[in-house]
Amino acid sequence: MKRRSVIKALGIAIPALWLSRSAAGSGLRTLHANAPIAKANFKPDWKSLEQYRVPDWFRDAKFGIWAHWGPQCQPERGDWYARGMYQEGSDQYKYHVQKYGHPSKFGFKDVINEWKADKWDPESLLDLYKRAGAQYFVALANHHDNMDLYDSSHQPWNAVKMGPKKDLMAGWAKAAKKRGLRFGASVHAAHAWTWYETAQRADKKGTLKGVPYDGKVTESDGKGKWWEGFDPQDLYAQNHPLSENSLDDGMIHRQWHWGEGVNVPTKNYCDTFHDRTVELIDKYAPDLVYFDDTALPLWPIDDAGLRIAAHYYNTNQQKHKGKLEAVINGKILDEQQRKCMVWDIERGQSNQIEEDPWQTCTCIGAWHYDRRIYDNKSYKSAKTVIHMLVDVVSKNGNLLLSVPLRGDGSIDSEAQKTVEGIASWMDVNSESIIGTRPWKLFGEGPAMEGAAPLSAQGFNEGKNKPFTAQDIRFTTKGDVLYAIVMGWPEAENLLVKSLTANNRRVKSVTFVGTNEKLKFKQTADGLEVTWPQVADGSQPAYVLKIS
Repeated sequence: MKRRSVIKALGIAIPALWLSRSAAGSGLRTLHANAPIAKANFKPDWKSLEQYRVPDWFRDAKFGIWAHWGPQCQPERGDWYARGMYQEGSDQYKYHVQKYGHPSKFGFKDVINEWKADKWDPESLLDLYKRAGAQYFVALANHHDNMDLYDSSHQPWNAVKMGPKKDLMAGWAKAAKKRGLRFGASVHAAHAWTWYETAQRADKKGTLKGVPYDGKVTESDGKGKWWEGFDPQDLYAQNHPLSENSLDDGMIHRQWHWGEGVNVPTKNYCDTFHDRTVELIDKYAPDLVYFDDTALPLWPIDDAGLRIAAHYYNTNQQKHKGKLEAVINGKILDEQQRKCMVWDIERGQSNQIEEDPWQTCTCIGAWHYDRRIYDNKSYKSAKTVIHMLVDVVSKNGNLLLSVPLRGDGSIDSEAQKTVEGIASWMDVNSESIIGTRPWKLFGEGPAMEGAAPLSAQGFNEGKNKPFTAQDIRFTTKGDVLYAIVMGWPEAENLLVKSLTANNRRVKSVTFVGTNEKLKFKQTADGLEVTWPQVADGSQPAYVLKIS
């Protein structure tokens, strides 16, 4: 698809600086913009990508863990730190000034230099995640801060050359694959162009009023500094005019789809992003690539995302003797786009059984480490995560759970407590989750009443009624039906209303964990099960195996 025709169709004005591949001020190098697409079945257009079929491994996996970990975890002050530190008066701005100094003198590039990741131990972390029942593991390849956390030929600001001075992606991939887990990489850097616009600002008051932050510094400013020889514009990409209403901190969300007056990135910027991502795919062979974008990166202003998707699918097929094993996660998808990749809902869940496999991604705390959550002991509990996992799986979905890591790469004791709680439950009950498929009904109970609607963006998490022992979710595996009860029933008998004789003839009911055969009877009102008297009533959920 030609770039100009896409822009014209959308009615987006083309900036003059965009017309040249070497536009002044792009801050990025033109490298392999016209690298060939791997020759196989997929072409870089939506119609061709509709050939995609979700691989069985992803359908079976159900549960993944994500290390959403990078240099923004170093300050330990929460998500989007590298943007928030340039927003005068914000919590992160005040914290930054106190801890590091004014952002005109100590910018995010300097936070990167502080980040050493000296306690990062991927082997022990992956042992923990595998014990928790994760079937796939996803590592952050880059975030909106634009630093590549791998050995990147196309981004000098990478974790091998600065900060930890380690190939983090290689370490994660080795540890995951060693334990038989599918490996994924999450890619967020396409939005750095607009996301970093706050770094072009200056204080509006105080002793440094009017002194620009470091968003527009260049290589020539680095003589004698730790970053001498590196161009901060390769990181910040801010030698361009601001988007419309850029001083409105919420505007970036309305411009996320590259409309609403956004300053459109240069062709050089888009091509460099393409090259970085193709190199990531070719060098580390991920089974899954997660894109934090509307549909695909840079769509609809550029076809870089389409070219990346086609390349990924084609090369993955070649590596697997013609069988496509790759998964792309994309957000805010229309009906056609949902046929081209796996739909991801950020911090939210579907309210129905989806025909195609999907995924919800969430975090037990903040996406980037926030020490306050640990101090306040306010991570999601294992119970909350298990209830979410069960609900998502009953609707044909997977749960990708981010477990925050400190800047140094270690997991804190409260986060570990949550993961260990998940591990304890999965050790007994994982057969009702892993490798299952949805039943004709996903569940029953009061939590279904008045369920929060799912917006296009997701984010309906925590808006529904809490689960109780009256809430039941169903999964199947072969001829077995699992009824997962979200708590310990108060009554001696449990009534599963969905299991009338007309719905399914029941022959036996077994309590998973003890293998105790339970007494039951089926009536017009449902399946009445005599609940076991001796069991641990403190678990997040209990599973009945029905045949």
